[in-house]
Amino acid sequence: MASIRPQRLLLHLLIVAGCLIMVYPLLWMLASSFKPNTQIFANTSLIPQAFTLENYRIGWRGLSGNTFGRFFLNTFLLVALNIAGTLISCSMAAYAFGRLQFALKKMWFAVMLLTMMLPFHVVVIPQYIMFNWLGWINTYLPLTVPKFFGVEAFFIFLIVQFIRSLPQELDQAAKIDGCGPAKMYVHLILPLTLPALATAAIFTFIWTWNDFFSQLLYLSDIKRYTVALALRMFTDSSGDSAWGALFAMSILSLVPVFAMFIFFQKYLIEGIAAGGVKG
Repeated sequence: MASIRPQRLLLHLLIVAGCLIMVYPLLWMLASSFKPNTQIFANTSLIPQAFTLENYRIGWRGLSGNTFGRFFLNTFLLVALNIAGTLISCSMAAYAFGRLQFALKKMWFAVMLLTMMLPFHVVVIPQYIMFNWLGWINTYLPLTVPKFFGVEAFFIFLIVQFIRSLPQELDQAAKIDGCGPAKMYVHLILPLTLPALATAAIFTFIWTWNDFFSQLLYLSDIKRYTVALALRMFTDSSGDSAWGALFAMSILSLVPVFAMFIFFQKYLIEGIAAGGVKG
């Protein structure tokens, strides 16, 4: 037993060292958000020599008359619509694949899985042409409407695996009570698949919040900018960049993501474990 302890101690030291290496950039950004612009790159210490909250005041004041609060509201609106669309459409599609019987069911399920292997950049240009023809450019429609049509194959697959783990006897009992497919979906399947739905909601929140490319592609009006796009405006190609304000607002933008993960990590783990192991 005594010979194992030094090995375990060394292992824990290596894990702690690895964690510190990964966390250091975040700690440096946090410390830099409280430094004057002139000291951010001149002083690499994690302890600011001159402590200031000016970066947060300047950053929150925003750009072109739009405060950063507006960018947060835009992002929360986009996230809420995407979560609603993903949960509704993916749960309905998963219920159809997991419980209903229809022609070519296995083929359509295989086609759905194949879409998971299709690189996103392959469909960017066709999608942009289609959305431009519809007049949706510079609106939230290209970023939200597709979510209501079950485009997230990963979440459909996850919920299908969870539904397949539910006993078929529950469906038979619901049919005896007079439940049709719609009532069974609303009153039986949805309540029992809450862990999988919570997992889908958490991932949708994080992916939408961190998304930059799609929002940059479709949004051009600063009033509709999200947090990811607003952060980019603090940097200037000419070299005159508000690094302090950028770091300050970056720290604030990480708070919702950390909060979502910390408060809902239990449901995240349960959903992934249930969908992967039970299926």
